[in-house]
Amino acid sequence: MLPELAESKQEISHKTLASASHALLLLPEGKLIPDLPASDALKAALKRRDLKPDDLAKTPVAVQLPGGTLAVYAMLKPGSEPFALHEQLRKALALLLAEQPKSLALAVFGDAAFKAQAAEAALYVALVNAAPLPAKKAKTASAVKRITLHGYASGAGLARVRAVAEGNVLCRSLTALPPNALTPAAYRRRIKALAKDYGWTVEELPYAKLKKMGAGAFCAVAQGSPAKDAAIVKLSYRGTASKKARPLALVGKGICFDTGGHNLKPARYMQRMNEDMNGSAVVLGILAAVSRMKRPINIDAWLAIAENHIGPDAYRPSEVVTALNGTTIEIVHTDAEGRMALADALTLAARGKPPQIIDFATLTGAMHVAVGVRMSGIFATDSKLAHQASRAGMQSGERVVAFPAPADYDSALDSDVADIKQCTLDGEADHILATRFLSRFVGDTPWIHVDLAAHICKGGLGAVASDTNGFGVAWGVTLLDPFVS
Repeated sequence: MLPELAESKQEISHKTLASASHALLLLPEGKLIPDLPASDALKAALKRRDLKPDDLAKTPVAVQLPGGTLAVYAMLKPGSEPFALHEQLRKALALLLAEQPKSLALAVFGDAAFKAQAAEAALYVALVNAAPLPAKKAKTASAVKRITLHGYASGAGLARVRAVAEGNVLCRSLTALPPNALTPAAYRRRIKALAKDYGWTVEELPYAKLKKMGAGAFCAVAQGSPAKDAAIVKLSYRGTASKKARPLALVGKGICFDTGGHNLKPARYMQRMNEDMNGSAVVLGILAAVSRMKRPINIDAWLAIAENHIGPDAYRPSEVVTALNGTTIEIVHTDAEGRMALADALTLAARGKPPQIIDFATLTGAMHVAVGVRMSGIFATDSKLAHQASRAGMQSGERVVAFPAPADYDSALDSDVADIKQCTLDGEADHILATRFLSRFVGDTPWIHVDLAAHICKGGLGAVASDTNGFGVAWGVTLLDPFVS
């Protein structure tokens, strides 16, 4: 649950600063406001550390005031890209959040344009870090209950910030749950509860029904689980009553735990495989943000929810299975289960003839090699979509890199016994091969595939201080903006 937000058009004063327990004061780079609250204490702190006022643009400074207030001062460069702002603000707020305050005061100084940018960025960073992620500990960290923003008030801009933060927190909270708390059955129950809260309609296609439908790619992955609680879940959000507004399709990989199957993962790579459902959590976070903003857009979301177990019924290398669209697949590596689960979900999404499909998945180690964990990779069916995706990354502070996926890579997936191989054992360009594989299941629909290399970044990334950062929610909401403008 996000903190309560109070707004004040007035900049923080000496009096209000003294009444706040923890405060962040943001200044435009190169300008030390003459009558800045507690400026004498700040100047003394700068002198003690042999810093000049301009150094606040690189290093935030914390000052303990006589009344007990912990005040952090920072300078931001006007017009900076969101990622740089978020990183700087995260580090500044960390000095305050380390004390687990119950309330925070944020104050912005400068001209109107700077105040708007600084206030919205600071509020977003504060909101996404205000509450700890779920944990089973004897003593858990406390959450911020109230945030007061001084110097700027804008209902529309702040409402969007709050909605996107809510989506990010939802995504991370689900992703952080341990696998015994988020089995496919438990996940489906949580999704139904979310649907009730946000007003989505729900349709479940459970394992048995998918088996009868011929969804052999998804069922191959799901069949190893003794619980048989896997399902593809469809969620529908309708923000417009127009029959001409065909719903966009979002697709998310929801593998609640991934052992690797018969190609069993070693311990190092099986750790945190409860987070292999992150793609589906990103989709839920986007839906939550869009719903909270009441965006005039229609969306269908398809979540492929299963576990990749090892056992007597688990699928094996060299098997040939038939996907929902009739494509036969030669199984090469059972740990390439994500593309199998997505194949049938993408087929279902494409059958609705959406104007665009966007899928999210923690899919390949090759993408980690290509970009590391500070950005994610995307593939798009045309250059216009790739440009829109890259621009959304810059605007949202969640950066993506567009990769090509030319058709000549298909030769690597040629099979002697089926229409296509699931993957290869060479390891070369697997992020591209996975995309070429998935392209078999979207038809002619405009499509963006997001390989979420950045979903975990040790020490935090951008706005978010936790390793699990919810990458993709802010990007996805921003990408959808042209559909509602």
